[in-house]
Order: sequence, then C-alpha cells, then structure tokens
Amino acid sequence: MGLFSTILEKLGFGGAQAAPVPEAAAAAAPAVAPAGQAISVVDVVGQLEQKAAANPQKLNWKTSIVDLMKLLDMDSSLGARKELATELGCPADKMGDSAQMNMWLHKAVLARLAENGGNVPADLLD
Repeated sequence: MGLFSTILEKLGFGGAQAAPVPEAAAAAAPAVAPAGQAISVVDVVGQLEQKAAANPQKLNWKTSIVDLMKLLDMDSSLGARKELATELGCPADKMGDSAQMNMWLHKAVLARLAENGGNVPADLLD
C-alpha cells in the first residue's frame, strides 16, 4: 500500500484505493468521476480540524505537509515526504529543493483528497 492510500485510509475513505495519478502530473485539473459512479464525500476538513484541536502541538495542516502528516500519525521525515512526492508524480525540478517539494506535495495531497471525494475548500486547492 502506498503512502497516499494510507492517508486515504486514515481519513476514512471507502476502500482506500486512490484514483490513479494522471500521466501528465498530479497537479492537473481534478478528475471527474465517470458518469454513474458515485463518490461518497469525506469530511476531510472536519476530521483534520478535530485532530488538530485534540493535538497538544500547534499543527497547521492547511499550509504544511509535515503538520498534515503528523496529524495523521504518519512519518513526516524528509524521506517519507520524498517517497510520497514520488508516488504522486512530483516534477524532478521540485524534488531537489525540499521547500519547493513540500509546497507542491501539500497542494497535490489536498487535490488528490478532493479527487477521491474529500471536501477540500477551493482556497486550499489554489
């Protein structure tokens, strides 16, 4: 199971099977579900806000991939983030700069959560 599937599982997404990463890039426009295929909505924001309120650390999941992974009790080390970035198709030019990779990865994870039926506000996807 990939790291993104772990994220889906921890947030209560159905079978925790991620939608496939588009060939072009994961940052492309959100995928539309095929006609007739229902996607159940998962309250991503509510769950993460609840976890943040219960956490003794002040974690800002809305802007930090490290904090998001910590809230989900996942390894947030550089190695784990690189593995997740590779899994989601991070461009090579961003992989060499951890700050650039982290920003790309945060947006990509939120976009993929939305593609898989998560209620991620548009302002977090821009």
